[in-house]
Amino acid sequence: MILKKLQIENLRSYEKQELEFPEGSTLLSGDIGSGKTTILLAIEFALFGLQPSQKGSSLLRTGADNAKVILEFEIEGKNITIERALKKGKKSISQDYATIIIDNEKFEGSITEVKNKVLKLLNYPSEFTKKTNLLYKFTVYTPQEEMKQIILESGDIRLNTLRHVFGIDKYKRIKENADILTSKLREKIRINEAIIYDLKEYKEGLKQKKQDLINLKQKKQQSIKEHEKAKEFSIIKEKLLEEIQKKINEKKTLENEKAKSEILISEKTQQSTTLGNNIKTLKLQIEEARKISFSKQDFDSLNQRIEFQQNNQEDLQKEYIQIISKINTGESKKTEAETLKNKISKIENCPTCLQKVSEEYKSNIFTKANQEIQDIQNNLDTLLPKKQEITNQINLSKKALEDFKKKKSELDVLKIKSENLEEKEQRIEEIEKQKQTISKDLEMLEKHVKTTEKSISEYIKYDEIFEQRDKELRDAKQKENNTAIKKAEADKEIQFAEEQIREKQEQILKKEKIKQKTEKIKEIQDWISEKFLDLILFTERQVMLTLKQEFSELFSKWFAILVSDSLTAKLDEDFSPIIEQQDYELDYSFLSGGERTAIALAYRLSLNQVINSLLSNIKTRNLVILDEPTDGFSAQQLDKMRDVLSQLNTEQLILVSHEPKIEGFVDNIIRFTKQGGITSVGK
Repeated sequence: MILKKLQIENLRSYEKQELEFPEGSTLLSGDIGSGKTTILLAIEFALFGLQPSQKGSSLLRTGADNAKVILEFEIEGKNITIERALKKGKKSISQDYATIIIDNEKFEGSITEVKNKVLKLLNYPSEFTKKTNLLYKFTVYTPQEEMKQIILESGDIRLNTLRHVFGIDKYKRIKENADILTSKLREKIRINEAIIYDLKEYKEGLKQKKQDLINLKQKKQQSIKEHEKAKEFSIIKEKLLEEIQKKINEKKTLENEKAKSEILISEKTQQSTTLGNNIKTLKLQIEEARKISFSKQDFDSLNQRIEFQQNNQEDLQKEYIQIISKINTGESKKTEAETLKNKISKIENCPTCLQKVSEEYKSNIFTKANQEIQDIQNNLDTLLPKKQEITNQINLSKKALEDFKKKKSELDVLKIKSENLEEKEQRIEEIEKQKQTISKDLEMLEKHVKTTEKSISEYIKYDEIFEQRDKELRDAKQKENNTAIKKAEADKEIQFAEEQIREKQEQILKKEKIKQKTEKIKEIQDWISEKFLDLILFTERQVMLTLKQEFSELFSKWFAILVSDSLTAKLDEDFSPIIEQQDYELDYSFLSGGERTAIALAYRLSLNQVINSLLSNIKTRNLVILDEPTDGFSAQQLDKMRDVLSQLNTEQLILVSHEPKIEGFVDNIIRFTKQGGITSVGK
């Protein structure tokens, strides 16, 4: 990772500033409080956002409502730009938004999403994604005072912190997880043993169920035999009943024949009675017909009168229509004349020639119109009485015609009766013959009924036999049904027993599997408890021993560069620095300020090298930031910083210091000045 450019706006003492970072070593130079450390905080904020313990008010410029940081850097040829912002709310200052551009491809997401992308770009191990950016602090940038704080912490806290940074706390988590796992396995073993404790009892129960099934199958065979025997007995009884049923059916056939014959007798008797009544009616009609006198001459004369009245009525209708037509025409002409008189009386000028119409002319027209109206009225007075006269004649003609038609209708009846007399006499002869035939049929049917009654009496004895055999069949069927029920019950019991056996077998199989699984779990639990945990603890000790040895050697090396030869340094078991002089251990509180700073810097540089060696794939290993690493150094110690910087062997080093002497040890210098509470940058 190589830093390229930083743009900040409204951050602490900065209003708006931009600065570029060259490769090699760069000194951020300026007086104390000039704003150098703000640059380092801005870089960290751009990469990771606000830390859990960090407040936005520590970064936002006093009096400003918004702040912004844009950081440009490069990772393995990829150009990356991150932009983050702060926003002042009613109650607090919070992160506003975050964007990241990777090779001109922009991503704008939540604060967490952008941070995860940065961690992925830096290739930090996944276990660091949900933690504070400790790995960045101990490989790139740690304020010198914080490193002194780590050195002064209790051994347990410092050891846990370093375990966390080195990633060795995973062994502790493995042990804790292994303890949890073994506890869960023991609990699972207890649960499984509680499930399989009655396995032997289940097997004995299965053996008994199988014996019960054998007994049920024997019982079923006996039920089958009894059912077959009852079925055969029912068949015999059915055949016996069928024989009697035939006799009963023959009896029913005879009874049906008798009933049919009786119905025929009733019908024939009714027919004979009806024919007798018909003969009586015909004879009466013949007697009445002989009493009637029909005159052919009167009948023809009446037809002539009807024809005359019809012709007369037609002539009167025609004359009536003609008179009505003349009356309507006269009235129409009279109306036209009256209308003309009214129009002439109102005309002043002629509508054609527009000349004034004289009174004499109007008088002539009135005289002519009145004469025409008088002639028409005279004609109407003649026609109206004639119309009434013809109307009366038509009504008289209609009445006469109706009377003649009524008389003709009566004569028509007399004529028909006279003409049907011979036909009725012939009809009486035919009915007499039909009546004789019916009498013979009745005599034959009555004989057949008597014969059928005699035959039916011979079949009566079979009714009692049928009832007896029907009862025997019902009893046989009941017994057959009972044996079938027993057989079905036996089948059901066998089915139920087989189901119970299957369930028992499945339960036993499950318990056997649980037993096998439990044995396997016991083996796993024993292996974790007795072998795995020992291996983890051994591995942890070896890793910690190797780290401590490497860390201690590097710490001794850097300390030796920074401090006089009379003092030596090493690390104890909890990575606490031990300073010795002529084999005597010195208490940290008795050391000078420069010596304490040298311890913190040596510790910081050693930690950086160990982590970069352990996590060789992280992308921040070529960047180191040192904040006031020479605080309290003597002139002699400041001279030794040249050796320190030359041996760091990093692509980009950013050094914050207000010591002018350091300017001769670096490749580039960026100067910071502060006036009126506002920081400006120059070279």
